[in-house]
Amino acid sequence: MSYRDLADGVLAEAKRAGADAADVVVSDGSSFSVTVRRGEIETLKQARAKALGVRVFVGRRHAVTWTSDFSTSALRSLLADAVGMARASGDDEHAGLPDETPPAEDLDLGLVDPALAGVPTEERIEAARRAEAAAFDTSPEIVNSQGSSYASDEGELVLANSLGFMGSYHTSSASISVGPVAQRNGSMERDYWYTTSRRRDGLLSPEELGRIAAERTLRRLGARQPRTSHVPVVFDPETASQLLGHVFGAINGYAVFRSSTFLKDRLGELVASPLVTVVDEGRRPGGLGARPFDGEGSPTRRNVPIENGVLRHWLCDWYSARKIGAPPTGSARRGVAGGPAVGPGDLSLAPGDRSPESLVEEVEQGLYVTDLIGFGVNLVTGDFSQGAAGLWIEKGRFAHPVNEITIAGNLGQMLLDVDAVGDDLVFRSSVAAPTLRVRRMTVSGR
Repeated sequence: MSYRDLADGVLAEAKRAGADAADVVVSDGSSFSVTVRRGEIETLKQARAKALGVRVFVGRRHAVTWTSDFSTSALRSLLADAVGMARASGDDEHAGLPDETPPAEDLDLGLVDPALAGVPTEERIEAARRAEAAAFDTSPEIVNSQGSSYASDEGELVLANSLGFMGSYHTSSASISVGPVAQRNGSMERDYWYTTSRRRDGLLSPEELGRIAAERTLRRLGARQPRTSHVPVVFDPETASQLLGHVFGAINGYAVFRSSTFLKDRLGELVASPLVTVVDEGRRPGGLGARPFDGEGSPTRRNVPIENGVLRHWLCDWYSARKIGAPPTGSARRGVAGGPAVGPGDLSLAPGDRSPESLVEEVEQGLYVTDLIGFGVNLVTGDFSQGAAGLWIEKGRFAHPVNEITIAGNLGQMLLDVDAVGDDLVFRSSVAAPTLRVRRMTVSGR
């Protein structure tokens, strides 16, 4: 029986069990991972898993449950229990399936590469070894390793609901990462680098990966703590993408109806520098967050919630959209073990037209951030305070590495104070940003 037939049968059984409406998600996939340290295998895992999640509605009452047992008896029991839980839950006027579910589109978004599944196990192990070896070969100051890993996943997802929607897609991805350790004058530092892609030919070579990871680690040697000051702060693409993740949390429909975002009641207003445009692309070809439909069966799409600094709309699934009276944006994410929630597709800060080097060259004295430590963001107020490490800037040049510092400000003000955005946007995950510069923040040191 195909998983599409299985999903059809589950929906029919849910109706027989007393559900007024239901949706079901079926997931089947395999995963592989290996970690080597100093050339020796530390962990090696290969697994295959399947699971089925179902959401049932009795009026406006609902329940969610899941199982990995696809036998007829187990599914009947699961659905009877789910309907019983729904009847015992409270009414929620906003709960329910989408108001409309267009048929699934036959799209080729480049989400799967059969070549990834065909990579021999020994070649995957060797890729991890080569990345680590390249890091060691970069400099004699690379003295140890936190490990080097190769991981890959292939899978299929089927989503169906009682309104007639039925859709499916396949995905694949692979990643390689390495974390070198450097030593100089008794001081040790560590850093890492990684590459991820849905296609085998989209990965960096292990040698290039190891070199970059080593160079990132070496530049942290000799770090010192600067004096507390109020200076421009340049965020590298990795740390800028972390800031973008915080922004996503503030424009999420759930944060709006829970009054847990500093941007509530700011719709249509200038909330960021005109240099800031946030794009959530649900169908970017080959994107790590791309898919043809969202976790409720709604078509994915390109959303621009912040355009030239103006907050245009919230990102919503159907539930949060009903709660705040906004349109849904095809932004539902769902695993088998829970109901839908709002999640990003391929989220990015639109690149500017400036080289990242020019953002540094214009700074008389300031900080270039390469690492953020901890969470440190209160989305209700926007207050921002995180541990950081990076490079100190003097007269437009990197002077020396810095660590044991805290950068502080307010995320809302930081967005308004973005005064330059780089042209170096590269997707290494489903959330990406170019280098960006904030006019002034507090850097707390000695």
